[in-house]
Amino acid sequence: MDKPRRGFWCECWTEDLTDGMQWPALRASFDAYSAPQADRWVAIALRTISPALDPDASDKVWAWLHDGRAETRRALLRLEPCTVSVTQAGTRITWTIRPVVFLALAHRQDVQLPPCAYVFKPLAGSLPPDDPD
Repeated sequence: MDKPRRGFWCECWTEDLTDGMQWPALRASFDAYSAPQADRWVAIALRTISPALDPDASDKVWAWLHDGRAETRRALLRLEPCTVSVTQAGTRITWTIRPVVFLALAHRQDVQLPPCAYVFKPLAGSLPPDDPD
């Protein structure tokens, strides 16, 4: 990838609804390069967890898979962000999909790093000490 490319940034968050002091936790993220790829990521996750959900949550999952998924795909094609949530036993799981532009980054191969990569020198004390074990 050598120039900016449109795509979708997908995330999965969990939130403990019984503890108002705890922040939501990011559990997974995914870079999708098409609307079908983005909604498929959510659909696969929902199909995977649906057998473990209570009946109400499972019904909500299958309703999205059968009906809501098409609306999600249409919204993504219009470059609108989308959210899918399901609540199970005091935990809310939320998948978000946002349109983004992915920027080209320096290649990770050592031989192809730009010259500026070798100029960077960390400040003394800014890195944790090496673990002797």
